[in-house]
Amino acid sequence: MAVLLSNIKIGEKAIILDVNIEEIPLKLLEMGCLPGNQIELLQIAPLGDPLYFNINDSHVAIRKETASEITIRLENQI
Repeated sequence: MAVLLSNIKIGEKAIILDVNIEEIPLKLLEMGCLPGNQIELLQIAPLGDPLYFNINDSHVAIRKETASEITIRLENQI
């Protein structure tokens, strides 16, 4: 089942299924935020935005608004 990246919980790992190329900054794509890559939510800022992720051993902070443009599949789901 596909969900939005903005909806995962701390510690959950997922595989990126799709990104909205028009809404995602090029820098995130260059850092590995691409379909097929694994992503894990490490932390959430105290006010809930931004979200701090590990993408292919790169640590990246992504705004919740941007994370809602990324579709993922949780790893424990087939």
